[in-house]
Amino acid sequence: MIAPGFPLPAEALLSALDYGSVAIFALTGALVASRSQLDIVGFIFIACLTAVGGGTVRDVILSRPPVWIGDPALLAVATGAAVVVFFGAHRLESRYRALEWLDAFALAVAVPAGVGVALAEGLGWPVILVMGMVTGCMGGLLRDVVCNEVPLVLKQGELYVTCAFCGAGAAVLLGLAGAAGWQMLLACAVVTLVLRAGSLGLGWRLPVYKARPPRPGSPKR
Repeated sequence: MIAPGFPLPAEALLSALDYGSVAIFALTGALVASRSQLDIVGFIFIACLTAVGGGTVRDVILSRPPVWIGDPALLAVATGAAVVVFFGAHRLESRYRALEWLDAFALAVAVPAGVGVALAEGLGWPVILVMGMVTGCMGGLLRDVVCNEVPLVLKQGELYVTCAFCGAGAAVLLGLAGAAGWQMLLACAVVTLVLRAGSLGLGWRLPVYKARPPRPGSPKR
């Protein structure tokens, strides 16, 4: 294992990030459920799947009990968010636009949560990067796949996984420079949110692959 030498974030901060990411991701899951016109049980299921999906995948990879098993109140928070959206989603003018922006804020909380867990486990910087991306992206990916939506993670050219990678990378760089744990996580959140907001609001994009037309006489592939 690479000896990281990073500072450990406060346990209370990690708990706050877990609750924040669960609450906001649950709202996005319930909004997707509203677009699929599910019943209230479907709302709760999708909200909980979205809320704890990324953290569960992270914890399984790290061979630790999923955080919601040790703290079932996280599921209660996700359930409450689902109920709120079930009775209030019709008031939104554009549920998809609200979904995109809520998801951006959820990403900006979940990526630092994943980074913080990797830091608390004393892991090296490559694992910190991956755990930040997994925690931030997997819940939304599961949500969209189950509800038969085009995953926000894979929307053509948009910054999403890139935001998670850069946010986790900013935390690693600050850690290598000797910053405190809370400073690393704050920088992670800010970089992630700024990049995702720029993609949504200003149209920031990455170039996408485009197949070139075949030359005359070349074999078809």
